[in-house]
Amino acid sequence: MAEAASLIERDRSRRVALVTGGSRGIGRATSLALAKAGYDIAVIYAGNDEAAQECISLIEAEGAAAKAYKCNVADEDEAKATVKAVQDDFGPVWALVNDAGITRDTLLARMTDDDFSAVLDVNLKGAFHMIRALSRGFVRQKGGRIVNLASVVGLSGNIGQANYAASKAGLIGLTKSVAKELAGRGVTCNAVAPGFIETDMTAKLPEKTVAAYEAEIPMKRLGTAEEVAQVVAFLASDAASYVTGEVIRIDGGLCM
Repeated sequence: MAEAASLIERDRSRRVALVTGGSRGIGRATSLALAKAGYDIAVIYAGNDEAAQECISLIEAEGAAAKAYKCNVADEDEAKATVKAVQDDFGPVWALVNDAGITRDTLLARMTDDDFSAVLDVNLKGAFHMIRALSRGFVRQKGGRIVNLASVVGLSGNIGQANYAASKAGLIGLTKSVAKELAGRGVTCNAVAPGFIETDMTAKLPEKTVAAYEAEIPMKRLGTAEEVAQVVAFLASDAASYVTGEVIRIDGGLCM
């Protein structure tokens, strides 16, 4: 059967990874790590066109095929349409990395319903939308990898982040449930739980605040996006074919 004309010209021996929040921070590092590991990449981003195109150029420099798709993963219809567009362009998706996330930090007494709902809608429901949209394809091909970006905050909680912590704790529960449901079909589902990582967010923090964080971490430094990405790439690889339902902390020993 002839392939659809809309398929991207690429080496069909390479697998396809879809990375939400894939144009910046940990998502960008993950997109690049997967490209180096032999994946072609569908980068899902929320709104920064310049960052998305820069990321695509970096991925292509690694010899991988790549395309960016703007999508609000919290919107069910947008998520479904985006997954269909990726499949039309690339063919079957082998790995899904759910990294899209937002914060609206404030103390509990000041947190509005919108603050709470917006964070859960993107961080938790967005991951659910993408997993559900891709699940039939994973089952049909009898294999696949799902990696969700949780957080140590989802394990320990944090002052001023009731919404964020709830979304990440929910993501851990979602991970374990999906792992049990799809394991018999050869699909793994795992989560990573980063601690304090050098990102655009932490770069804006005062030096004293960063120093206080570092003092709490046994390794006495923040992690890097690349260190998180390497663990994600492992979980997306054949080397992790018997690992599912796990939550791997990447926190320098903070929550051990």
